[in-house]
Amino acid sequence: MERRQPAGDDESATSEPSRQVGPVTVRGDQVPRTTTDQRLLDAPPPGELADWLHADPWRVLRIQSEFVEGFGTLAELGPAVSVFGSARTKPDHPTYELGVRVGRALVEAGYAVITGGGPGAMEAANKGAWEAGGTSVGLGIELPFESGLNPYVDLGVNFRYFFARKTMFVKYAQGFIVLPGGFGTLDELFEALTLVQTRKVTSFPIVLMGTDYWGGLFDWLRSTALSNGTVNAADLDLLRLTDDVDEAVRHVTQGATDIEPHPAE
Repeated sequence: MERRQPAGDDESATSEPSRQVGPVTVRGDQVPRTTTDQRLLDAPPPGELADWLHADPWRVLRIQSEFVEGFGTLAELGPAVSVFGSARTKPDHPTYELGVRVGRALVEAGYAVITGGGPGAMEAANKGAWEAGGTSVGLGIELPFESGLNPYVDLGVNFRYFFARKTMFVKYAQGFIVLPGGFGTLDELFEALTLVQTRKVTSFPIVLMGTDYWGGLFDWLRSTALSNGTVNAADLDLLRLTDDVDEAVRHVTQGATDIEPHPAE
């Protein structure tokens, strides 16, 4: 099969600063100094409370539009798995190649691949899906240090608000495969774990790829969280830790285990 030309792979592309603001691309002096999430969550400056209160209800319409856009775009996606990992992963790092293999294996198993659409490990999973001829999805977010979706995304939606974007990761995926990553990856991981543990979602397997990277987290959960009674033994079984791509894909595509998580106390 002849490989497609990735989007944005153009030597004449502009080098100006750029940012994706929801569905809008801005460059140069049009790039805003703040993000939509920041303006939503920051306290209003002194003396501007009244204006902020009056403006806030209008934000509800924008938030609503993000959910409508996401639902409308992804409703017919079909079986899919969300893959997370660090945006800082370099193309020559072993984790990048691991992400490519994961993306390719998921497509070969009949699944679309959903990522955050950024660089690093996300790009790697999208690249693997793209090279395998599958559906490569990117759910981008407005950030001051990222300029849009990676070139291996076939189907992309850009969000202003993290909470709207995070809903799409869970709603349209049958499970998560988590590559080594930082705060953002941990946020997605533990939000998914909380949803499964509290039975807000069911049949949602979660796999961590990389025993050297994630092993310390597993050890801490067993030796500290479990021993202090803040989690139950069954809760730890909600996670599968492996270095084997085939095992990861098999686990996440076969659905959740029979273990019933205990509700949070």
